[in-house]
Amino acid sequence: MSDFRLPYSERLRSFGAVRRLFTSGRGGFVYPFRYVVFAEPDSEFSAEVLFTVPKKNHKRANVRNLLRRRTKEAYRLNKALIHDSGKSAAVDMAFIYSSREVVDYRTIEYAVRRILENVAADL
Repeated sequence: MSDFRLPYSERLRSFGAVRRLFTSGRGGFVYPFRYVVFAEPDSEFSAEVLFTVPKKNHKRANVRNLLRRRTKEAYRLNKALIHDSGKSAAVDMAFIYSSREVVDYRTIEYAVRRILENVAADL
């Protein structure tokens, strides 16, 4: 996978899909993220992702935007871990930034990589 884009079609935006993700998905925690994954096996491969930074933990919009941008960049560069897994499943994921501190990009990238490795192993 040499495509490092994050097109609009790979973003989770349907209300029904988000509801299904949070009601019947399974989750976990890798500092600083809580993540939720819903995989629909035996279907054509697709991966849609949702990024969120709660206003409860970070009041300023510029900080929320910074953390969201860092998370999107880390996912964009490491999404090949899940795309190249060779499994056929429709995967929906949500990354919820749970820490009250602003962590550096390296920490975020390491956490995203670990989450994607876990998801690829469980498919």
